[in-house]
Amino acid sequence: MGLRLVVRTLSELCLTIGTLIVLFVVYVLYWTSVRADGAMATELDRLEQRWAAGPAEPAGPGSGPGAEPAPDTGENDPPAPPPRAGERPPSPDAAAPRPPGSGTRHPTVPGSRTAYRSGAPFAVMRIPRFGPGWVKPVLQGTGTELLKKGLGHYERTARLGETGNFAVAGHRRTYGDPFKDLDELRPGDAVVLGDGTTWFTYRVDTRPYRTRPGDTAVLDPVPAAAGYRQAGRYLTLTTCDPEWGHSHRLIVWAHLEDTRPAAGGKPAALSG
Repeated sequence: MGLRLVVRTLSELCLTIGTLIVLFVVYVLYWTSVRADGAMATELDRLEQRWAAGPAEPAGPGSGPGAEPAPDTGENDPPAPPPRAGERPPSPDAAAPRPPGSGTRHPTVPGSRTAYRSGAPFAVMRIPRFGPGWVKPVLQGTGTELLKKGLGHYERTARLGETGNFAVAGHRRTYGDPFKDLDELRPGDAVVLGDGTTWFTYRVDTRPYRTRPGDTAVLDPVPAAAGYRQAGRYLTLTTCDPEWGHSHRLIVWAHLEDTRPAAGGKPAALSG
């Protein structure tokens, strides 16, 4: 009888533990994503309602209330690369592509009039490579609870579209898996953000870069690991690596290629 009781107790204990493990897996894989998808939809609705109520304040560089738009003079652009052997150097007036980080030839970024409010959404991000349905809100801050509602903007990095490094974090797995496929981004891919008045099209310059969590240099205004050497308008995307761990970080860098008024319709990167 004693042996039977021990075996029965162990069996019931194993069954209970197994059930708890299954419930935990369901919670991690399914329920957190259900809740996160609902939270992100709420944040997107908040943005749409705010923008529908009246013109949103531009999110580009400026010096505060009443700041004038800051035209791109090109003074921060990196120098053009030298011509290859046997190749004639381009004329100064040639409409050649700009080097990474310099954006378009004459991008116009509106002046900033309001500060981002901590914990609140201020932009929407779209990445065409992830499919037409991939639309995520960007909120101010990177706190644990905030990243359950969408992507988070590192508070001490540049504002959207301005000179410097606009850096954004997102979960790789759980809570909607927003950056699950970040490792699939390749140079030339578009990352498009809208703030209600302006579309900002960034163009990816690097393959995903793996580093340690303590490597804060990836958020520098000019992140050297990306190959940038001059001030520019950069974008950094960060997430955990590997997919189900957090021992490392996966980083993708891009530069601002184009801006256009939201009233003019979606940019070409979203029309395909």
